[in-house]
Amino acid sequence: MDDIHARHAKERRDLASQITSLKKQASKKTRKSVNQRCADMERDLAERHRKELGEGDDDGDEEVDMAAILLAQMEASEKKESKTSGETSVESKDEIQGETCGETKDETDNTPTGQPKQKRNRQKERLARRQAEIDRIKAEAAAEAENAVDYRGIEAEAMNSLCKRQNLSVFEINPDGHCLFASISDQLETRLGKTETVSQLRQAAADYITSHPDDFIPFLFDETTMSMRDIDDYVKELTTTAMWGSDMEILALANVFQVPVEVHQAGADTLTFGDQFAADAETSLKIAYFKHSYGLGEHYNSLRDIA
Repeated sequence: MDDIHARHAKERRDLASQITSLKKQASKKTRKSVNQRCADMERDLAERHRKELGEGDDDGDEEVDMAAILLAQMEASEKKESKTSGETSVESKDEIQGETCGETKDETDNTPTGQPKQKRNRQKERLARRQAEIDRIKAEAAAEAENAVDYRGIEAEAMNSLCKRQNLSVFEINPDGHCLFASISDQLETRLGKTETVSQLRQAAADYITSHPDDFIPFLFDETTMSMRDIDDYVKELTTTAMWGSDMEILALANVFQVPVEVHQAGADTLTFGDQFAADAETSLKIAYFKHSYGLGEHYNSLRDIA
């Protein structure tokens, strides 16, 4: 546990240094999105640390694994006990004498003459003990699960409330790695009457990023390698794979189409990219960001007006 605390402290120091670096490089145009990204990084690190310290949710598989582990431990213990005491074959002389004397006395006092003595079923007793322990573990796991925070439910309820206030409805997008671009594509078509495919939007974002590299330096910091990514490598991955889109691509596309893009998130303020176009734009593109509601993790959906 001490090693975990030490590593967590180092990771917090590294993140603080990284955030300081990102904020220093942010321009006036990108400051808002960089600040949001920094807040997300701090929240994600805190959540990961909490889970590593054993405060995260337990799932059903872990419950079954714990029961299986306990069963194996009990079997090993009983085999060892059986081997040392001769339980399954020949018991020690003292134990036999003790049991015989005690049981004979009881039988003499309480059992009618001629009735056979009832032997203990040790295997049945062992199985009963195992099952009782497994049931106890399952009950504890169920109680913990019942008291666990339902992040998915909280997010869904908050998003439904947000949409109701703004007369919006969530248009589901397939969670396949292209969800951001598919959401933008749906918004361009429904709000501006423009038809753009996912691949066209990826290429448009890549072209803008390549031609305005200074605006995107804060986004190119790789948290895994703790170094800056090469911009050419990044745009190649953006246009040739199903790499998930992020704030970087939203900012680029807001500038390409010169329209504000609103990102709505449960429990957080709306984040607007390209707000400098608000005065002249016909409308804003509106998408929803989900963090807990989908099995693959972060996801974007399109938000349509309710007629």
